[in-house]
Amino acid sequence: MTGRTAPKPYGPRVTEKKWWSWMRDRPLSELALADRGLHVVQDVGRDDPLWPGQLATLIALLLYLALPSQLTVGPGWPLPVSELAVLAALFVATRGGREARRRRAIAIGLVLVAALANLVALGRLTDYLVGGGAVGSPDLLGGGALIWVTNLLLFAVLDWELDRGGPVRPSAGDRPAAAPDFLFPQMSDDRFAPPGWKPGFGDYLYVSLTNQTAFSPTDTMPLTLRVKVLMGIQGVAALITTGVIIARAVNTLG
Repeated sequence: MTGRTAPKPYGPRVTEKKWWSWMRDRPLSELALADRGLHVVQDVGRDDPLWPGQLATLIALLLYLALPSQLTVGPGWPLPVSELAVLAALFVATRGGREARRRRAIAIGLVLVAALANLVALGRLTDYLVGGGAVGSPDLLGGGALIWVTNLLLFAVLDWELDRGGPVRPSAGDRPAAAPDFLFPQMSDDRFAPPGWKPGFGDYLYVSLTNQTAFSPTDTMPLTLRVKVLMGIQGVAALITTGVIIARAVNTLG
């Protein structure tokens, strides 16, 4: 025994001890990026237009309005109508490329509430089927398809809003640069990526689609706990929708 302390097999703790720290953006060190020849805005930050995410949220809320009344808690219109009002306010506040304070936090909260309501509708539909409710096959197929597409759009918007600190570049609003939440193939091998490539809404929509159809990540890997949790919830919801509800509806047709 020499009295020396054995080195720890792992490095120092990299996350804060507060339980909610895993939901925060991970800041990037500009000095570390400079050592690698990268620049925050040009190589890491994003500068996406906001309208694709706003349009996807609008479509998802309209789809929720079309759900059968049996799948909603109480009247089906108050929640989506109130969220449509908030979405319209955000659209006006950011019109012309302006960056509204708290826009991202409000948008994420709005989409989370809509996603939770859609998952509740999925739970009610599943419970109704298991309980032997006399629901016709068209209602099953229609309700299941609406829930499936709504989840696809809402989780795509969440991924788009969370990754790299959101769609607005770090220099806007004096926000620090944030580390990526997803590892896209273009980030691992830039030989096949266009110069200056950055992910756009279409990339996050594709990630949401592949996760929802394969029930797991495919070519794009999650890097942070928050997107792993979201992708897990989305995959389970898609599995229930596809494997239980739609399958039951198709069997009823026979």
